[in-house]
Amino acid sequence: MTNPASTTDATPAMQSVTGVQLMQGMGVREAKGFWADAWGQVVRQPRAIAALTWLGIISFFAVFAPLLASGHPRVQTMTLADGTQRTTSPLLASVTGVDWVLIAGSVLLAIMLALPRRDKGVLSIGGKLALVITAILQGLLTVGIANAILSMLAQREVVGWLAAWRQHPQFDLQMLALSATPGFVFVLLSPFRSVPARFAWCGVVAFAAIAIVVLTPTNPPENFEKYRTLQSGGARLAYTLVPFSPSQRELHLKTLPPGSDATTPLRTRHVQSGLRSLTTASVESSQGDGAITRARSDAEQSAREAGRSEAGVRRAIDNADAEAREVIADRVRAEHETRLIAEASVKFPSDNEHVFRAGTDKFGQDVLSQMMHACRLSISIGLVSTGIAVVLGVTIGALMGYFGGWLDVILFRVVEIFMAIPVLFVLIVAAGVLPRNTYVMMAIIGCVTWTGAARFTRAEFMRLRDQDFVQAAQAAGLPLRSVLFRHMLPNGVTPVLVDASFAIAAAVQIEAILSFLSLGPPEQASWGRLLASSTDESGQFLWWLATIPGLAIFLTALSYNLIGESLRDAIDPKLRKARV
Repeated sequence: MTNPASTTDATPAMQSVTGVQLMQGMGVREAKGFWADAWGQVVRQPRAIAALTWLGIISFFAVFAPLLASGHPRVQTMTLADGTQRTTSPLLASVTGVDWVLIAGSVLLAIMLALPRRDKGVLSIGGKLALVITAILQGLLTVGIANAILSMLAQREVVGWLAAWRQHPQFDLQMLALSATPGFVFVLLSPFRSVPARFAWCGVVAFAAIAIVVLTPTNPPENFEKYRTLQSGGARLAYTLVPFSPSQRELHLKTLPPGSDATTPLRTRHVQSGLRSLTTASVESSQGDGAITRARSDAEQSAREAGRSEAGVRRAIDNADAEAREVIADRVRAEHETRLIAEASVKFPSDNEHVFRAGTDKFGQDVLSQMMHACRLSISIGLVSTGIAVVLGVTIGALMGYFGGWLDVILFRVVEIFMAIPVLFVLIVAAGVLPRNTYVMMAIIGCVTWTGAARFTRAEFMRLRDQDFVQAAQAAGLPLRSVLFRHMLPNGVTPVLVDASFAIAAAVQIEAILSFLSLGPPEQASWGRLLASSTDESGQFLWWLATIPGLAIFLTALSYNLIGESLRDAIDPKLRKARV
């Protein structure tokens, strides 16, 4: 007799089963949770897979761009005065604390995903993501506070209590403690069940963040000229994959098309400089062969034989003299140019490590390096601003939908006021009044675009507040925050998450527009700034500065929209019923 339990795995592909077979356990599928089933439907769609692939690529470059594209040498070997050799890594020394936090978080995520998966607890997919995300946020908060304190104290005019605090003998310990303390707020979001385990994990993350603050510079210098001086002095330098930083300017290499050899302008400049040094005296010094004298004599003889006057003879001699000098000058110039080309080929050999793959802009900055570093700005501006908008919108929408009445009327008037505010206009005005940095841009976008999340949450909470499980939670005496955010929110957050994917795409487009208008964060790589420089001062259209960043903006916004559409189709009740 066949065991029914053994036939469950043997017949997973049965199209239809009878009632008796179902009673025996045949064809029964393991039940999935709502989000697990929705995500399974999303990843089955080719458009969602393509969108996730592109977002994964730009996320990889957003994290590892400081190690992949930098003008600092990966390895620097110098011979000291005593004959010994010292090997250092300026590339690693130039990586900031924020970069190390993101890199460490990505490595931690890879390790966590490689561990065996469980259905519940820290080793579940949700637990792993929560563990890594909270660790990254805590590390960024700690490093950000420490860098802000050090930046304020690094100013020349520091007076008052800041100057006294800097002179305190325990300043370093106090500064590190002050930087690490706010990060313990993530104890509330930790996936660990026990309180000691939560504090222990936050302590480990805080210690790692403090170590990063101590070992990394706040504002590493970017003096790229010194590396050329060291290399000419005999130092051996080895660069990374793209040996140019996004802010590294090489004016003699400006507006190079993709695939151009970076040493070609150097050789051209060497030849042009040598030709300009070719003076008239150097040409006349080569007239010892008597060519000009013979040309003058032949012209004089031909003119006299032709019976010309003395003035005509003199004109013929002068014309012959000019022609002879021009011929000799062309010959000397050609010989000199050949010699200069040979010298330039030896002095500036072609190097595959210094070949531009994506061209340069009007300042001689490498486009590929800027594209890689700009991925972080596009990813962060979308996620952070949308995160702020979701938190504000869900909180206000939950209060509106749960209480209703006069509170709903007042708060909905506030929602309508914010809906009437033009986001782009506010950002343009803020760029002229407030500091033009990424954080201000994130805060403004998040504080203005929360109305969609508020309206969706309000509608869902109005639908859920009369449900039996909500009334049961109220009858059990649970606090308001537990009823709203632990019982009602998981059942009504689905439309908000779908709307958030479209909001991220809109935030990416807004940042690109501001950077295109030169109102974005200054001295920071951006796709919009590259797109704006596609036309140089002379009006020449640089196609690689228009197509490459433009395509990146288009694909990123399209990917977020495709994921939103796929998620909307996966959670649509009518489509779910049709699939069942």
